[in-house]
Amino acid sequence: MRGRSQAAWTRAAQLVAGGFLAVKLGTLLVNALTFPRLQGGPRPKDKPAPADLSDVSLLIPARNEARNLPHTLPGFLAQGAGEVLVLDDHSEDKTAELAREAGATVLSGQPLPPGWHGKPWACQQLGAAASGDVLVFTDADVTWQPGALAEAAAYFRESGADLMTVWPQQDNRAPGERILTPLVDDVLLSLLPWPLLAVPTPEAGAANGQVMMFRRACYDALGGHAAVRAELLEDVMFARAVKAAGGRLTLILGGGAVRVRMYRSYAESVTGFSKGLLSFHGGQRALLPASFALHLLTYTWPWLSGQRLLVAAGLLEGLAVRLLTRRTRPADLAEVLLTPLLPLLALPVYAQAARREVVWKGRVYAQDVPQGSAAQEAE
Repeated sequence: MRGRSQAAWTRAAQLVAGGFLAVKLGTLLVNALTFPRLQGGPRPKDKPAPADLSDVSLLIPARNEARNLPHTLPGFLAQGAGEVLVLDDHSEDKTAELAREAGATVLSGQPLPPGWHGKPWACQQLGAAASGDVLVFTDADVTWQPGALAEAAAYFRESGADLMTVWPQQDNRAPGERILTPLVDDVLLSLLPWPLLAVPTPEAGAANGQVMMFRRACYDALGGHAAVRAELLEDVMFARAVKAAGGRLTLILGGGAVRVRMYRSYAESVTGFSKGLLSFHGGQRALLPASFALHLLTYTWPWLSGQRLLVAAGLLEGLAVRLLTRRTRPADLAEVLLTPLLPLLALPVYAQAARREVVWKGRVYAQDVPQGSAAQEAE
């Protein structure tokens, strides 16, 4: 009897893990065929010069970004945008000084009002100060290669979208940042088929706050970032708000044209991912252990129990994500070997996400209060 029960449990586990992997691999195949990509690289001689970008405002919220701006700001300024605005959000380092020295227009952030989270408030101020008809919000840790903004703006205009996200290529360097950071690509590319963006339902939407390009009319109609003033997952919520208002949404992969170095250690990755994980699960804490168990069953259990086919499918998924995002350097491909351990390595993310409060860039945000309640600062 015990042997039968164990065999039945094994078959059930195989079906759940195998079904989950089949869905993810199928989604990756669809995205490999349909997901648009920025090409980057030198412009061919027979290709027309990029369109005028004088109506484009490049907007950068910056809080304690002195380590990033010297590397990324020259790329922002070289894109040819009509204006480049940096919002110094009460930084305690030389963020404002470095941005001014580089030639950007620097705005001093106003105090955080009750009911607002830090980044939406910084972006709201940038949007109000910008003069362009196309608003491009980009994080200070994103690197834009020459011509990337022109190519992205051209695709944006041709698409007819009201909001477009450029999904940057992950620029992982140190061993610690290679552990969890690549999961941001896996979540998008293996769970959301790109054609689903055309479905009008708001739930069929996604965005990445690292690069968000708006048509000014749509942005203003929604009230700017006030629409997501108290959201920890403000990018995804903004995408859903756009679709709920009847707007069009699209995404494009940055390839090598737009890159980002999100976190520089395992600890930074844990903190960064934990702040949005509960919101990603609809604010339902009960879903966190269920999600963890599903991933443990899909990726770690097959490795421990010798389910070779499932292990191979999990490794294939990780490889496919890297091929799709053009992360094919040996060190990038070697990250795939961590796949069976990822659920265990992500356990601290789930533990932090279950807390009543999250901390990000010196600010403490409650996770159990409705939108419009106050966010407290710990500075």
